[in-house]
Amino acid sequence: MFKIIKIFFKKIIYYPFGLKSVGNESYILLPRKIINGKYMEVGDRLFIGRHSIINIVDIYEHQVFSPQLIIGTDVYIGGYAQIHCAEKIIIGDGCVFSEHVYISDISHGFDPNAGLILKQDITRNPVNIGSNTFIGFGSSILPGVTLGSHCIVGTNSVVTKSFPDFSMLAGSPAKIIKRYNSTTQKWEKINNNEQSNEI
Repeated sequence: MFKIIKIFFKKIIYYPFGLKSVGNESYILLPRKIINGKYMEVGDRLFIGRHSIINIVDIYEHQVFSPQLIIGTDVYIGGYAQIHCAEKIIIGDGCVFSEHVYISDISHGFDPNAGLILKQDITRNPVNIGSNTFIGFGSSILPGVTLGSHCIVGTNSVVTKSFPDFSMLAGSPAKIIKRYNSTTQKWEKINNNEQSNEI
């Protein structure tokens, strides 16, 4: 009986009301900040830790957008995550993000002749993170990035370009350091000549 009551209150407290769609057993812990959750679709068994900020932008100054934030099933996102979306961000099934991860499909204008940065038009470039990808503590995924499935992003990495399935990345800007070999079933180091793996 106590377990049933606990589950009931957990659903009330941590259930993310106001989203476009939410799967079963999906929770976003408090405190949290969700702006424009009506553009957010969530699969089953999503967990997002405390102090997350999810900022979905549909109007910026005179610009009007139709954003989409889509998160798959069995996704774990650690505390203090920041997700900023004005175009389209897809997070695939089974992804695991550590704490303090930053993801954005938005870039500010930086024209020195166009006045204040916050008054300039923003640009948008979709982000797509493949299934079963792990993103380490404090890492940033920047606009336009596509990561394939089963990628690993090392701690404090800044991912500025796209990489294929089974890539292990590290650094700022992130570079591929290992690739999973399905024959040997091991992550194997690559040489410098294999760094041109943008997709």
